[in-house]
Amino acid sequence: MTVVATRPVIEVRSLRKTYGLGDTEVHALAGVDLVVEKGDYIAIMGASGSGKSTLMNIIGCLDVPTTGQYLLDGVDTRRLDERRQALVRNRKIGFIFQSFNLIARTTALANVELPMAYAGVKAADRRSRAQAALERVGLGERLDHIPSQLSGGQQQRVAVARAIVTNPVLLLADEPTGALDSKSTADILDLFDDLSRAGRTLCVITHEDEVAARAKRVIRLRDGQIVMDERVAGIHQPPPGVAR
Repeated sequence: MTVVATRPVIEVRSLRKTYGLGDTEVHALAGVDLVVEKGDYIAIMGASGSGKSTLMNIIGCLDVPTTGQYLLDGVDTRRLDERRQALVRNRKIGFIFQSFNLIARTTALANVELPMAYAGVKAADRRSRAQAALERVGLGERLDHIPSQLSGGQQQRVAVARAIVTNPVLLLADEPTGALDSKSTADILDLFDDLSRAGRTLCVITHEDEVAARAKRVIRLRDGQIVMDERVAGIHQPPPGVAR
């Protein structure tokens, strides 16, 4: 039987990001190499100023490196103009933010439909796919609720549904539990576990050990460089079919 190799979702090679000039020059990233395969679940950690936010912005196609190469699902992002970069960002990445970033006066269903509207998906398809995504995160009975009618944990579930509805190659979460209480945090991390077991590729930026403990792989940055890259699969996540 022929085994077909899959390309990595993330390939970062000799990545450097420098801000300022001369005496004010700051090396936010100082030569980062990173490969993330399809289906991996990584947590990126580091103190303030370590470079983790800069790396996240580049991985999310929200910023560009000073030097080095970043391939997202085989696409060399250096070769993209702003318009094409925005298209790649919308089609290949699902974002989950600490502050949820939901539209306040818009229903959960309409919030989840939004990225598909940008992608030109027909209205009927948008609605059915958004409803399925909300059901996937346990909010099938909250379709018509606006954010103020939802708890923080429910709002983050809407954000997760919005992130997965376009079936992106990468889910990128920036401090996704930072605004949640302990119960809602556990619920969101359980949902991430489920998405990981379903084969989704997750990259979580966090400073919380509790959040990083759920990942399969923990990467730690210091002074713009990776100082730890440790695979922890099986330690914190129960296998399928085993109760938590």
